[in-house]
Amino acid sequence: MASRLRRALLAALVTASVVVPLVGASGPGEVPAPKPVALGPVSVAGLQERYAANREGIRAAERMADRHGDRRRAAALRTMRKPGRRFLSFDGRDGGRAVEVYGDLGRARRVAVLVPGSDTSLDTYARLRNGALALSRRLGEKAAVVSWLGYKTPGTVEPEVLTTGLADSAAPRLVSFVRELTAAKPGARISLLCHSYGSVVCARAAHGLDAEDIVLYGSPGTGFDSARQLRTRATVWAGRGGSDWIGGVPHVRIPLLVTTVGFGTDPVSREFGARVFDAGDAGHSDYLKPGSTALVSMSRIVAGRDA
Repeated sequence: MASRLRRALLAALVTASVVVPLVGASGPGEVPAPKPVALGPVSVAGLQERYAANREGIRAAERMADRHGDRRRAAALRTMRKPGRRFLSFDGRDGGRAVEVYGDLGRARRVAVLVPGSDTSLDTYARLRNGALALSRRLGEKAAVVSWLGYKTPGTVEPEVLTTGLADSAAPRLVSFVRELTAAKPGARISLLCHSYGSVVCARAAHGLDAEDIVLYGSPGTGFDSARQLRTRATVWAGRGGSDWIGGVPHVRIPLLVTTVGFGTDPVSREFGARVFDAGDAGHSDYLKPGSTALVSMSRIVAGRDA
């Protein structure tokens, strides 16, 4: 038991030591926001009305953030409601939830859904958007990219980042969204691109996802021993860049008194059994950087080509 506790502590210390210099704060502050706009299921016919309604919801959240005195959040929201931005849903509460479309979802034959990892909130949303835009530009006009910030992500230096708790609660929401997307876009090829802790979310949701591909990148593990245990018809892919610090995090699962720490088998290992793609020399936040090997590989996967 002492050995197991030491390994768990090592995992936490490795994660904290490499991430604190990169992200600074551990999570978003609590900023008041109104209840989200009530909307029905996603449909192609109703996309423009949906985008307009969420733009007004973002405007209302911006006003509330201004009154609260949080200039950073208000500025982020002001950017999010600019003309041309397309949100399928928005909720400014508790760090924020937002689902944004890049490209023409109505006409798209291929759809990539990005599921982000830790420390993603409305305050850090630009990082997620930049990656989505790079992927969208790479895929071209016949594809759409959807950034799915549909759950409360853990802070990278918070205990939740070492357990599946937040992923377990996020997984049903991801399944529900992908089902709506599938119903709205029958025949479209849907791929899930899951970064870091987002790969844990995708793994917990995998058996309920109607998708062609589930791509795990920069993953600490999934909480499963093998891709087979995900119980999905999708092709499971995995990639890790040569400069990604997460490769140094121990791939263990250690039961403690009330939870289990760690995510087990390395997704890029032969034991896990995923199809491994070339991620080049990407660092943990560089997979969707324009011109990167990882971006090229993942765009090929979304397009239905061999990575």
